[in-house]
Amino acid sequence: MKKSILALAFGAFALGAAEFVMMGVLPQAARDTAVSIPTAGHYVSAYAIGVCFGALILIFGRRINPKKLLLFFMVLVLMGNAMAAVSTNFTLLLIARFISGLPHGAYFGTATIVAKVLADKGSEGKSVSQMVAGQTVANMVGVPLGTWMGSAMSWRYAFAALGAWAVLTMVLIWLWVPKVASIKDAGLAGQFKFLGSIKPWFVILAVYVGNSGIFCWWSYVSPWLQKTGGYAVSVIPLLIALAGFGMVVGGLVGGRVSDRIAPGITAGIGQMIAAIAMLLIFLDPGSQPTAAILTFICAFGMFFLSSPQQLLMVQLGEGGGEMLAAAMVQIAFNAGNSTGSIVGGIALNQHHMDYHFTALYGVPLTMVAVVLLIAFYVLYERRERFTQEMSA
Repeated sequence: MKKSILALAFGAFALGAAEFVMMGVLPQAARDTAVSIPTAGHYVSAYAIGVCFGALILIFGRRINPKKLLLFFMVLVLMGNAMAAVSTNFTLLLIARFISGLPHGAYFGTATIVAKVLADKGSEGKSVSQMVAGQTVANMVGVPLGTWMGSAMSWRYAFAALGAWAVLTMVLIWLWVPKVASIKDAGLAGQFKFLGSIKPWFVILAVYVGNSGIFCWWSYVSPWLQKTGGYAVSVIPLLIALAGFGMVVGGLVGGRVSDRIAPGITAGIGQMIAAIAMLLIFLDPGSQPTAAILTFICAFGMFFLSSPQQLLMVQLGEGGGEMLAAAMVQIAFNAGNSTGSIVGGIALNQHHMDYHFTALYGVPLTMVAVVLLIAFYVLYERRERFTQEMSA
């Protein structure tokens, strides 16, 4: 991995850990801020809302050099997580989580552009997947470690550590990431021009619907592993780390496959892998070996499609909307997270807390994403690649 891409991956690690570590320390954070656990769930939602609003940074920061934008985003990561570490009440921690979420989509949008520019010719998907790997490593290492900090010491140490990580990332970006040219300034309205075509909507809807399906199950993966898989609570962090390893492998493999075939159909393959895994989760009566294997496979599929979708949206936004297009993947991803958890909750209520049904309810949604991506490939991507090959 190039040093420049490694620096970008450090930033992705900070954001990936900041997004998901709250789920692991929620009971402790609720206790120390004197709110119930359902009320503390707003700490997760506040981050997701920040992700959506953060895209505005790219709209008004289009003329700023991408390297400076990346450094600015890490400043926001530092501010949000440092504030979370010292928050003493519900309101302060809610604001801190909102600030922490602001740079998320904007960072991935900008980092995708930079990784694509810095990639060797023909290895753009691999380069983007290496950047995104920071987020998957966060799920494998950062989130379990933060969860352990919350139980063994204090949840505040987890957020303080993320603030320190943001400082380290700023240093690495400053030293290792070269200045790259800003994207074409198409004006304020020009950044949204790509949305006038139906093509990006295939991808945006696929990200949203597909992630909604996966998170029907993933939102409740911890109790599923306990109730259906038969694992003790003490083993869950290890299984979350196993899922994180699946995300790392899936992300890297997906990037390489994307370079060989096409990003749209590669993302469709990833959605199909996740859908099959969730169907098997529903059919599996429950055992420790199968629970571990299916957790790995579903996590593999979840991030097999990550870098292809990022790269595809950059391509669709060419002409001035590249960063906004890439950021919209993260917005759709987080919107899918929220929707999936709601649908999964409905499944549990309707089926007497049977965790098999969280996976079943997710399968149709994920299959809709498969259909959308296959349709995109057949209608647009296959024709464009054929035309490019003929002209070459």
